[in-house]
Amino acid sequence: MLGRIIIVGGYGAFGARVAERLVRLPGPDVVVAGRSADKAAAMSAALRGRARVGVTHAQLDATRTSAETLRALNATVLINASGPFQEHDYTLARACIAAGVHYIDLADARRFVCDVTQLDAEAKAAGVSVISGASSVPGVSSAALAEIASRLAHIDEVHIGISPGNSFDPGIATARSIIGQGGQPLDAWERGRRTTQHTWQGLHRYDFPGIGKRWMGAVDVPDLELIPQRIPSVSTVTFAAGLEVGMFHLGLWTMTWLVRAGLVHSLSGLARPMLAAKRRLSFLGSDTGGMFVRAVGRSADGSRAAYEWSLAARSGDGPYVPAIASVILARQLAGGAGPPSGAMPCFALFPLSDFVAEIGDLDITCQLSPRISSAPAARD
Repeated sequence: MLGRIIIVGGYGAFGARVAERLVRLPGPDVVVAGRSADKAAAMSAALRGRARVGVTHAQLDATRTSAETLRALNATVLINASGPFQEHDYTLARACIAAGVHYIDLADARRFVCDVTQLDAEAKAAGVSVISGASSVPGVSSAALAEIASRLAHIDEVHIGISPGNSFDPGIATARSIIGQGGQPLDAWERGRRTTQHTWQGLHRYDFPGIGKRWMGAVDVPDLELIPQRIPSVSTVTFAAGLEVGMFHLGLWTMTWLVRAGLVHSLSGLARPMLAAKRRLSFLGSDTGGMFVRAVGRSADGSRAAYEWSLAARSGDGPYVPAIASVILARQLAGGAGPPSGAMPCFALFPLSDFVAEIGDLDITCQLSPRISSAPAARD
């Protein structure tokens, strides 16, 4: 059961890295696809020289692709890396179900990932897996949390954070989705009850192991909803993200107050000039990004305990992190293994050891260690 793995958006910031990882080992042929036939062709040509599988390209639009097209391409698994998923529906996932093709996406948009279960009955009837959120969150974060949970008898709090290196160039679509959230309300779970926070507020500093301190702010991700559903004992779940360059982060935080005060509806219109400024000042910051997952609870003997999994990505390898979960799952599904049929968020669908094995050749290190300190106090 090999067939082909299609990567829609396979020449984008994350899709290209998915393609690079899939062609480096023997396995199914890979099809680099997207709306631009020229970009897909250029990417597939660049991969062929070092690929250990067949590599071709196709022109596919994630919003219009049909089941007939997927059947004609002999697809077994499709990875959707086209984003931004805040603006997408499940058209491509439904085409995969109709064609009998496994579907995986790299979404981190909360509603898109959490609501994918509405396709569960259709996916089960077709005998395919539909997986949303095979990205840093919730894909990798939940794998790390599952590893920590194996060391704790009870979990009270979960805190997750990500801060990419400034060298990463996200592109205008990604920048618009990130900046456009600024100041918007988000539902969170704090001290056993639902609370309202505001995106890119909750300003605080976090000291990433081996990297240093960075400003952080609240961001809406699927984990804020999925973790309380799956760990009933948890009373607090937080997620924060940070821009490496302090003046960029503090500038964005300042502008979020315009949204919160009702003076502007959205910051998305500022995405282009802000991205242009970031590019002009690309010499600031570094190529090092960080991520952490910390859980606080009790050990088997009832004593207070906390563990933290941390990751440091150097040499510009940070953008590979969101790609890895989809690579792991695509290889499994193409080989006839992997998650069962049905539609599900990518929550603890593979062990953390699979992630660690996949990043072995990259300049990415991670560690799991006991931690005593609690989450930093946030302030607006």
